[in-house]
Amino acid sequence: MGTVHVVGAGLAGLSAAVALAEAGTRVVLHEAAKQAGGRCRSYFDPALGLTIDNGNHLLLSGNADALGFLKTVGAPANALTGPDEAAFAFADLKTGERWCLRPNAGRLPWWVMSPSRRVPGTRARDYLAPLGIMRAASGKPEGGGGTIGASMACEGELYRRLWHPVLLAALNTEPRDSDVGLAARILRETLGAGGKACRPLVAVEGLSYAFVDPALRYLAARGCEIRLGRRLRGLDRADGRVGQLLFADGAETIGPEDRIVLALPPWVASEMLPGLLAPVEFRSIVNAHFVAVPKPGSPLLLGVINALTEWLFAYPDRYSVTISGADRLLDVPREDLARRIWAEIAELCNLAPELPSWQIVKEKRATFAATPAEAARRTGADTAYDNLVLAGDWTATGLPSTIEGAIRSGKTAARALRAGSSVRAGSRAPDLSARGAA
Repeated sequence: MGTVHVVGAGLAGLSAAVALAEAGTRVVLHEAAKQAGGRCRSYFDPALGLTIDNGNHLLLSGNADALGFLKTVGAPANALTGPDEAAFAFADLKTGERWCLRPNAGRLPWWVMSPSRRVPGTRARDYLAPLGIMRAASGKPEGGGGTIGASMACEGELYRRLWHPVLLAALNTEPRDSDVGLAARILRETLGAGGKACRPLVAVEGLSYAFVDPALRYLAARGCEIRLGRRLRGLDRADGRVGQLLFADGAETIGPEDRIVLALPPWVASEMLPGLLAPVEFRSIVNAHFVAVPKPGSPLLLGVINALTEWLFAYPDRYSVTISGADRLLDVPREDLARRIWAEIAELCNLAPELPSWQIVKEKRATFAATPAEAARRTGADTAYDNLVLAGDWTATGLPSTIEGAIRSGKTAARALRAGSSVRAGSRAPDLSARGAA
């Protein structure tokens, strides 16, 4: 294989570039923006006077691909912060109740037998409800198993206080309308794997500090050429391959042995590749940030029930709130949102009601809509062009739009290129002894 041009330096593109560079491939990384990271990066916000992320993200200890990526690129030891065990603090703003969900480490879920570890007012047998999700998704293709609402009762105390907030956060789509297969994969890789896979992890020092900057250093150390501020305008396609990448500042010729990873958002990838099957419906996320030092002992992450606030992050220098599936809030004035959210934080944390410095970030197309119809529109890494593969959390990773899915897609794209290169090389010069050794 010659040079691989990775177009897009979000986490999917960085993952592909890292996997290829690790295998000794020459990589050129192109990115339209002036900084890498895409939807998972940090930036200085002058209104706050702080460095924040363009979206709050929670990882879990079972996210093997994300954690493997951090290990490969040599991320700092404090890249991710979290409790020593799976523990999720919750508060009900309406009733004033507080509790901590604590799954045990092993796969056998004995924790549901302990009232102190489960949601108040629930019984052990209530936790069997997700089995309907697993049965509905078993053996079905992505998008082919129907909705969560058709396989699980989306009602009751446990649904309202656990399954709805957890599934909404994971899928960024109203759970009853979401694809049952995506939910099943999330549950299998987290709760189904035991509490050891459910420990919450947060990039307290920022997503760029944890993921982006170490990846760029890793790539630079291996001779990767990183070209920022290069916007792709089109592809010169002929005879089943891409001959040129048409950037705004000039064309890049693709040699006979060169390959391409297109790691772009689905709406951009569809412009580059007319007829590409890709998601066309999206869901928004609203994040709110407030300059206030959290009180000592504040939980790093707090799930909030019966409130506009859904997840409250207590960073060292600020409170941050994430609201998923937030299309209904896109037209609400930003200051109105800030005042409503801060009033909830002040009540939850016993703080002064005066609004501190704040910032509201509305991400209109944060993720693809995790419905069966949109899940069925996801495509694999391979394309109709023998020198081009796709990466992105919107491709067929089996997961919803997550950091884990983005990094997994980049690894998949790199494997697809290596496999394709091996097939082509074998067809030109078969080496039977090498095949036998493999």
